[in-house]
Amino acid sequence: MLGSVLLVAFLSYASSCGVPTYPPSLSTRVVGGEDATPHSWPWQISLQYLYDGTYRHTCGGTLISRQHVLTAAHCISKNRTYRVLLGKHNLVEGEDGSVAVAVDTIFVHERWFSLLVRNDIALIKLAEPVELSDTIKVACLPPKGSLLPQGYPCYVTGWGLLRTDGPISDILQQGLLPIVDHKTCIRPSWWGILVSNNMVCAGGDGVISACNGDSGGPLNCKAEDGTWQVRGIVSFGSNEGCNVEKKPTVFTRVSAYIDWINKKLLL
Repeated sequence: MLGSVLLVAFLSYASSCGVPTYPPSLSTRVVGGEDATPHSWPWQISLQYLYDGTYRHTCGGTLISRQHVLTAAHCISKNRTYRVLLGKHNLVEGEDGSVAVAVDTIFVHERWFSLLVRNDIALIKLAEPVELSDTIKVACLPPKGSLLPQGYPCYVTGWGLLRTDGPISDILQQGLLPIVDHKTCIRPSWWGILVSNNMVCAGGDGVISACNGDSGGPLNCKAEDGTWQVRGIVSFGSNEGCNVEKKPTVFTRVSAYIDWINKKLLL
């Protein structure tokens, strides 16, 4: 009975998911991405860890219910204290409506295997539910098992490095990353066998990609009904740099983990 109540509650959040109050500007494409329209990706969070009495940004993540955030397993260390910052555009300035929330529990996938970067997914349960607002909303989850076609336009967002070996961005960035289908991404001259069926690739033109600090953040893709779905979780990229041709950003494919996510939402 309790599980049913929780599921109904989650579905009520999801019914209004993926619709930002301030729509993102999607008209331009520039090297290294661009500043996002403030609060146009209101499910984007900053995962921060405590160091010498100060919280520092380490990864991105996606709010998928009032009390749950999706991120990457490789972002999580057992020895760190974390908090989640929501409703932010500029990480170094005070902003009305932003909140910092402590973490209750972190569920790292039981089959997370760092050597081959398999099952790179974690679900964070916040210490308390957050109040949804114009600047804090939830993203939609995609249909179980679903795939997007080659070239489908999606957007990566985050506060990661602005370029290879460059500075971390204070302002939330966005970048257009078209989907690369699986048969292309596993070509030997692309990622080959490093990419599994539970991953999705996007980008790879050498112009734009995710970068260090974007890990755990969402691949945002607009569905036919106009809502935004989190289709991927930033997992890994090329060791050669952030914008390397034929080395698209590799994401954990969220649609492959819907059953796992739903199970953890009830805990």
